[in-house]
Amino acid sequence: MAAEGNGVCSDFDTIVIGAGIQGSYAAYHLCKNSKTLLIEQFTLPHSRGSSHGQTRIIRKSYFKAYYTQMMTECYQLWKQLEDEANVEIFRQTGLLVLGKEGNPEFQTMKSTLVENKIPMESLTSEEFSRRFPVVNLPEEESAILDKSAGILYADRALKALQDLFRRFGGTICDGEKVVDIQPGSLVTVTTTARIYRAKSLVITAGPWTNKLLNQLRLQLPLKTLRIVVCYWKEKVPGTYGIHKGFPCFLRILDSVQHHIYGLPSNEYPGLMKICYHSGSDADPDERDILFQQPSEDVNLLSNFLSKEFPGLDLKPAIVESCMYTVTPDQDFILDRHPEHSNIIIGAGFSGHGFKLAPVVGKVLCELSAGKTPSYDLSPFRMRRFQPNFKSLL
Repeated sequence: MAAEGNGVCSDFDTIVIGAGIQGSYAAYHLCKNSKTLLIEQFTLPHSRGSSHGQTRIIRKSYFKAYYTQMMTECYQLWKQLEDEANVEIFRQTGLLVLGKEGNPEFQTMKSTLVENKIPMESLTSEEFSRRFPVVNLPEEESAILDKSAGILYADRALKALQDLFRRFGGTICDGEKVVDIQPGSLVTVTTTARIYRAKSLVITAGPWTNKLLNQLRLQLPLKTLRIVVCYWKEKVPGTYGIHKGFPCFLRILDSVQHHIYGLPSNEYPGLMKICYHSGSDADPDERDILFQQPSEDVNLLSNFLSKEFPGLDLKPAIVESCMYTVTPDQDFILDRHPEHSNIIIGAGFSGHGFKLAPVVGKVLCELSAGKTPSYDLSPFRMRRFQPNFKSLL
C-alpha cells in the first residue's frame, strides 16, 4: 500500500466500507476492473452485523416481482462463486410457502412464480398431509412449493468472497473503524489507523450506515432491529432434517404483521432454525451487551409451533441474535449520495438481502463506475422517502 509523505494512502480507485455480504460482493465485482480497498471496523470474521451465521434461505418466491427477476442472475452468480472458490455454497431443498388463498401476499407470490416459469407446485391439503405429515397445516390454509429454493451456507460464502477478493488483488483492512469521511473528486476516508483516498466510495455499513452518513450530512429512514434467532429441538432426531428431504418454509400469517420462516435441521444436529421476521429496536454498538430474551417473539414462535410443528420442543434450545437494518417499505436503498455522485450507498436490506447480494454488489459496482445499472433502480432510490430523509447540506 503506497503512502504519500503525509501518511495518506491514495492508490485506490474505490473504497468500500463494510465487509458484510453486500460490501464483500461489491468489492469482489469492483476489484476485477479497479484497485479496491475493503475496510471493516471489526476484526474478521465477526458476528456483530447482519451477515454472520451458517445459513440463509435462498428463494425466487417474492411478493414483489422485481426481486424474483433479480434472483435469476443471483443463482447464476452464486454458482459462479462456488466454481471459483471450489466450495459448496448452495443446497437445494425447496421452500414451502404457507398461507391463506385469500391473502394478497400469498396469491402474489404464487402468481409471480407462475408468470416467471419457476418450477413450483400447488399442494392440496391432502397432498400436503401425505408429503409432510410432520406439519399440521390448518384446514383453511394452502401451500405452494418453490422447487428452486434452498439454503445458502452464509459464513462459507462470505469467507469465499473475501478470499477471492484478495486473490484478485483487492486489499482488506479490518479492525479499522472509519472516523471521518471528506467528499471531493478524491474521497478521503480516515480510520482509527490510517487515511485513505480514492476516486469513489461505496458505503455498505449495515446497522452503522446512518452513523457514517451523518459525516456526509445525510440521514436515511433506517431502523436497526435485533432479531432473535431460535433453534428448536426435534423430539425425534431427523424429523425435520435436511438429509430426509425436509424443505425450508415461509409462513404468512394474517394474525401478525411479519412472517415466520424456518430451515430444516442441519447446522446444529437435531435442531431446526425457526425465526420471526422482526425484532426490537437496538443500537448496533450495544449489540454485545447482555440482553433479556425478548419473550414476546419467542412466545409467538412457541405458540405457532405448538399448533403446526408438533415434532418440536416448545422451548428453544439455542437463542442467538442478528441485526436487521430496515426501511419503511422493506425495499433496499441502492443509490448515489444526492450531492456527491462518487459516493454510493447500499443500505436497508431489511432482513432479506443476503440471497440478493450477488446482484446488489454488481449494481453498486456499476454505480461506482458510472455505468448504467443492469436493473431498474427506481424501487431502490432514496428519493422515494422524501421528505422522510434528511439532506443536511
